[in-house]
Amino acid sequence: MTIFRYALFEHKALSSLAAVVSCIGIAGCGGAVDPALGQQRGLKCVDDSNVCISQRKMVYDSYMADKSRAWMRQPAGPHEYASGVRLMAYSKMRKQLSCDELAHGKDEADRGPALLRSSAAQTGLTHAQVARGVMLANEVSHELAREIAQRCR
Repeated sequence: MTIFRYALFEHKALSSLAAVVSCIGIAGCGGAVDPALGQQRGLKCVDDSNVCISQRKMVYDSYMADKSRAWMRQPAGPHEYASGVRLMAYSKMRKQLSCDELAHGKDEADRGPALLRSSAAQTGLTHAQVARGVMLANEVSHELAREIAQRCR
């Protein structure tokens, strides 16, 4: 298990304080939380703070629960690759994905390293965040390639 996976899932249980801070950060807790806004924050939050880990876990859980897999049709930018949420979802779901979805996921994983290393990605991302995102993208690309080779002809 990579260090990034460990950091992402180490904090599975949300403390009440982290939930309150997350709620305040997302919508001020003044009403219903906009799921799209929560997902956007979770995908852009790339540090290893408890709040970011909690936000990424919420987005990951929503991806896993999304039967339509609508998130796969959304574009991924450098911060989405650095957060690792989408790539982790592709990895975890690979056995259930169709051949087309596997190919889409592999293409997305293959685009990750170049996008992360581009000058646009350097805005707000540390070298360590870029390196972790590149390693995860490469790992997921290989996993999806193996799944494609086994099931898709």
